[in-house]
Amino acid sequence: MRARLGWAFAGIVAVTTGGALTACSDRPPTAATTASAPAPSATPSAASAPRSSPSPADCVSRTLAAMSAEERAGQVLMIGAPVDDPRQLEKAVAERHLGGVFLAGRSTRRASALRADIAALRRAGEITPLVALDQEGGSVQTLKGPDFPLVPSAERLGRGSRAKLRDTVRDSARRLEDIGVTVNLAPVADTVPADVGAANPPIGAFGRQYGSDPVDVAADIRTVVPASQGAGVLTILKHFPGLGRVRANTDVSRDAVDARTTADDPYLKPFEAGMAAGSAGVMMSSARYPRLDRSTIAAFSKPIVTGLLRERLGYRGLVMSDDLGAADAAGFVPVGERAVRFVAAGGDLVLTIRPQDARPMAAALIAEARKSPTFDARLTDAAGQVLRTKDRADLLPCSSKSLP
Repeated sequence: MRARLGWAFAGIVAVTTGGALTACSDRPPTAATTASAPAPSATPSAASAPRSSPSPADCVSRTLAAMSAEERAGQVLMIGAPVDDPRQLEKAVAERHLGGVFLAGRSTRRASALRADIAALRRAGEITPLVALDQEGGSVQTLKGPDFPLVPSAERLGRGSRAKLRDTVRDSARRLEDIGVTVNLAPVADTVPADVGAANPPIGAFGRQYGSDPVDVAADIRTVVPASQGAGVLTILKHFPGLGRVRANTDVSRDAVDARTTADDPYLKPFEAGMAAGSAGVMMSSARYPRLDRSTIAAFSKPIVTGLLRERLGYRGLVMSDDLGAADAAGFVPVGERAVRFVAAGGDLVLTIRPQDARPMAAALIAEARKSPTFDARLTDAAGQVLRTKDRADLLPCSSKSLP
């Protein structure tokens, strides 16, 4: 069924406080894969605009109220599975109540085989999991082959017409929606300055940016978000507050630092544009931004996740992490605590590409919720945000299946 992604919904509550697997989309391809609540002070997010149809709040609230701590903890986890063998995660989806599955790696399998595997994953959970992948284009394209034509890089698309950009994104999203994918971890809203270019390892080195001018990038993001979501695949803006000016890759280094970004930085404009266009989600960077928070990486930073993204920019959609499993940038924290820190900072959906992380992350979330009423409320809020995203994609049993 075509997901209801073109509208923006009300009733969303503000936060209260390459190889077999590749780390989200930021791990550089190997040689083998390279061949291919507070009032907002910025433009209001479309994700908080009113709908003409009944609010999904009752559906989400009923579902959330019936959940145990174990189920709420599971809903805030998106766990990786190899795209060529995703059914190995079926048991974990069922037993750990996983909120999402990330299809990791690269594949040239036919759509029919992928559709069957994804259908099995979606049936495994009492609440259907989100199914996500990286289908940016260029060097970062999970699915290729006869049913999934090569998508040009963002850098190349950004040099062309917006009509071509829209049509390319729409066609790609329709192919993903046809096999049951509900979320594409794209578009990249990072801007890479012209004088940095390929010296920016995670983005510029692979042409993943739409351009070097944040105003132009913002216009492209305004095109990409409705093109994808109108075709049935939710978008995730990444990597907030921006990876375009770092000189290290968070997947393989703990030295990714952006010493320039501020709360009113012009490089935030593409993210604001995507939020205003109704993007279902925003992905947090795992780099450090000392002018915003000197103490920790963005994914663990309450001043950045809650203070900047939620309160200052007024975003009301899903906030997810970049990979917190294999990525070196998060390696200074024990695995389970990584999930706790992200949720405590204001995040909703924890991504790890490593299946073995599901157990310690869920256990840590449950233990912290039982120990701290404040964290328990934050976990409930995060699980509710995941459910609202699922309702938007018609994945809840009580979701409305038709809207005007």
